[in-house]
Amino acid sequence: MVREIMKDPLFLAQKSAPATPEDCGIAQDLLETLEAHREGCVGMAANMIGVKKRIIAFDNDGAYMVMFNPRIVKQSGPYEAEEGCLSLTGTRKTKRWKSIKVEYQNEQFQTRLKTFTGWTAQIIQHEIDHCEGVLI
Repeated sequence: MVREIMKDPLFLAQKSAPATPEDCGIAQDLLETLEAHREGCVGMAANMIGVKKRIIAFDNDGAYMVMFNPRIVKQSGPYEAEEGCLSLTGTRKTKRWKSIKVEYQNEQFQTRLKTFTGWTAQIIQHEIDHCEGVLI
């Protein structure tokens, strides 16, 4: 189900709770909402659809990917970026990393570890910030 985009900064500034297997329906709604906004959005976190759970969905080189409970365990190559967000007006400058290693759970809640670089890494970092309640 395509959900409405959350724009309340007080809600978005709250940390998200860990996701559980019971949250797979939320991930499906997140994917459908991301797909509906594909023209202007490359990634979303569950709090952007009003659910405070650690779930992100993003464009991974042309195919959508979902992560449950993602966390960055290693990063390298800092740089300054300017980003926009579907939930917030305008753009903001922020520090990002060129390469990140992410520990997460897949749709079967199996733990995975994967390295991402470039644009995909930047998207993931933005969405993990949402999970942490960080508004840039």
